[in-house]
Amino acid sequence: MDLNLRDIRAFIAVAQTGSFTRAAARLHLSQPALTVQIRRLEETVGMRLFDRNSRNVALTPTGRELLPLLQKSLHDMEHVLIDARALGEGTSGTVRIACLPTFAASVLPELVQDMKKAVPRVSFQVRDVVASVVNTLVRNEEVDIGLTGGALDDSAFEVLHAGIDRLVAVFPKRHALARRRRITLADLAAVPLVLTAAGTSVRAVVDSAFANAHCAPEIACEPTYMMSAVAMVRAGLGVTILPASAREVRAEPELVVRPVDDPAFTRPIALIKKRGRTLPPVTETFVSILLDRLD
Repeated sequence: MDLNLRDIRAFIAVAQTGSFTRAAARLHLSQPALTVQIRRLEETVGMRLFDRNSRNVALTPTGRELLPLLQKSLHDMEHVLIDARALGEGTSGTVRIACLPTFAASVLPELVQDMKKAVPRVSFQVRDVVASVVNTLVRNEEVDIGLTGGALDDSAFEVLHAGIDRLVAVFPKRHALARRRRITLADLAAVPLVLTAAGTSVRAVVDSAFANAHCAPEIACEPTYMMSAVAMVRAGLGVTILPASAREVRAEPELVVRPVDDPAFTRPIALIKKRGRTLPPVTETFVSILLDRLD
């Protein structure tokens, strides 16, 4: 027979009050029902826990040793139930998200602040990685949601939101292209480019645009991260192509940004989760806040 919380509460109440009558009143039980609970606990333990007579109730030596242990067990279990209820209600928990570095460095910090105002006990696990890794983390259930970029045709994912991110050309103010208001694909084909590495969502868009135009660009450098690409452009190694939303674009006063006059230079973005998996309530709340910002 297993211990149960009701029997433990009954034992502690009798031990603290020294009376079955007072303990029954505290627990809102009849005295016979309380007696049954105490007898059941004694049978489970295999020892008498109280010495009883017509005048008083006293703990046996075994009862005295068990009292602090059962008090701690009851305290721990009650807090487990409180925490479990909070998780179920979405008033606490961890949001596990993988996202593009541009999103992590621009929109995400404000969203985390908004979420903490709504759910003070929330915590976040953030993986800011390239799109292919975002997809892998969601597929492997290492995160619950992902903000990814590029074409997405994998049936393993459910798309919670789909949008686009326009790409722009970034180069130093002294560059010859700085005199132009808009940049064409032909302009980009005529200059050295600093492109994020294969496997990034921006690179996939750029490669597709040049391939459709039957044009091969001159690639000077292929860093993985946008911050590295910006540093290389600042050093005069070439022109880079980044999402207009990238914070790196706005943080460089010596660089200029021009829209690319080509409809192919847009990056699909999507908020995804693994198909068939239920999101934790706290993550559902965060998704609602996120969708309000993206719409």
